Amino acid sequence: MCPKSTDSGQDPFRAPKIIPKEKAGDALTTSLIAAVAVISVLSISITAYSVVHAPIRPDPELFDFDYRPTSVSHLAFGIGGSTATWADRARYSDLWWKPGSTRGYVFLEEDPAGPAGSGIQHRVSSEWRRFRRTKGPESAVRMARVVADLFRVGLPGVRWFVIGDDDTVFFPENLAAVLGRHDHQGMVYVGGNSESVEQDVEHAYDMAFGGGGFALSYPLAAELAAAMDGCLDRYHYYYGSDQRVWACVVELGVGLTLEPGFHQIDIRGDPFGFLAAHPRAPLVSLHHLDSVQPLLPNRTQHESLTALMKAYPADPPRTLQQCFCYHRKHNWSVSVSWGYAVQIFPALLTAMELETPQQTFKTWRTVSDGPFTFNTRPVSSDPCKRPAVFFLSSAEEDGGSEGTVTAYRKAGDRVTSGCNEDFARAMAIENITVLAPKMEQQEWDQSPRRHCCDIEENLRNRTMRIRIRRCRNSETITI
Repeated sequence: MCPKSTDSGQDPFRAPKIIPKEKAGDALTTSLIAAVAVISVLSISITAYSVVHAPIRPDPELFDFDYRPTSVSHLAFGIGGSTATWADRARYSDLWWKPGSTRGYVFLEEDPAGPAGSGIQHRVSSEWRRFRRTKGPESAVRMARVVADLFRVGLPGVRWFVIGDDDTVFFPENLAAVLGRHDHQGMVYVGGNSESVEQDVEHAYDMAFGGGGFALSYPLAAELAAAMDGCLDRYHYYYGSDQRVWACVVELGVGLTLEPGFHQIDIRGDPFGFLAAHPRAPLVSLHHLDSVQPLLPNRTQHESLTALMKAYPADPPRTLQQCFCYHRKHNWSVSVSWGYAVQIFPALLTAMELETPQQTFKTWRTVSDGPFTFNTRPVSSDPCKRPAVFFLSSAEEDGGSEGTVTAYRKAGDRVTSGCNEDFARAMAIENITVLAPKMEQQEWDQSPRRHCCDIEENLRNRTMRIRIRRCRNSETITI
C-alpha cells in the first residue's frame, strides 16, 4: 500500500526540490539564530535554577578555607544595641573588646548624637520597619536582622558570625576554642539555653538565647542572610529577635548545637552559687548582669567584672573552673572556682555535693525556687555549716613555673560562737593563695576531667596555700 501524500501534495518518495543558494543561506541563518536563541534561553533558565536551588557557596575572597586552629581573628561579632542605651552599656563591651584584633560592629537604629563611647565601631541597621510584627518590641525585628547586616559587610576570613546583646560579656579566646571544635565549613548553629525552665518553656528549648550569644558558621550565615527578609514576615508573632532567627534557621533544616559555656543568666538575686560551681566547660559569655547582684562583694558590677577580666588573660580556659580537695586534719572540704572564689566548708562533703550549685538565686520570671535546667542544693539554714568564702583579690602569671598565682581574701567576719572548732579554725583564715599550671585549650577537645588539688598542712600568717594539679591515673576525689 502506497503512503499517502503529505498536506502539500508532494510525493515523499520523489526527489526534493532544489532550493536556490540565496534562499538556502537565508534559511540556514534563520535556523542558526533560532538555535542560538534556544540555547540562550536554556542557559538563562539553568543559571536561574542554579541560583535558586543550589547551595550558596562561600566567596573564596571572604571565606577562610585553611585548616589552622580557629582563633579570635576568625570571628565577626554583631552586637545588637540601642542608641538610647549604648553610651551606658558600652562599658560591658569595652571589658572584652580589643581594638585591632576583635572584629565586628554594634548595630544601632540611628547614629548617636555624641561620641559612641566605645572601641567598637557602630553601624546603622538596615531598614526594618517594613516587616510585619504582631508581638514583641520593634527592636526584635531590627536585631534579628543583625545577622544579615553583619554578613553583608563582607569582612574577609570569617569562619563564625557571633551575635550578642550590648550587655553581653564575651570571653573571646574561649569562644574561639569552643567554636573550633565544630565544622565551620558546614551549616552549624551554636549557643545555649536559659537557666530557668520557665523561660525555656515560654520560648523554646531548641533555641539559642540571644543574650547569652550564639554563633553561625559562614555557610549558614550566607543562607540565612539570603532567606532572612522573607522569613521574618512569617514569624511576626514571635516575641524576641533570637526566636525569629531560630525559626529561620529551622527552615534551613539546621538544629541547635548546645554548648554549656554560653550563659543567659536568667536568674535573679545572687549568682554566686551558680558561678562557683561552673560546669566542666570553658566560660564563653555572661548576660543580664544588671539584673543580678555584683559578682564580688563591696564592689559594683562593673568593678567585679573588671577584676574577673584581669584574671582571665592569665589562664583563659581555667577561668571559673572548679576543683576541690580536703583538709582531713580539720575536716574541711575546699572548693576552688579559679579566678573567682574559694570556699572552705567546715565538714567533709562528697564530690557530688560540692559540684552541685548552692541555690543563692531565684528563677527569672516568677522569682521562685525553681525549677532550673541544672540541679541545685539549698544553702544551709545553720550558720555554722555555711562555708567561709574568699573572693579574688589578685591574679598573675608565674613565669618560673609557667603557671599562675591567684590570691583570695575572706569576705567579711562571721560570728563563730556556738560553732565547733573546725568552723572556728576555718573562719580564722584571712587569705588563700592558689598555684596552678596553665590549662591548654586542647584539654577541652576530649572529655574534660576535673583537676585535683592539694592543701598545705601548715597554715602561715592565717594564709592557706592550695596547689592545683592534673589528677593522677586512677585517682579519685573521695572523702
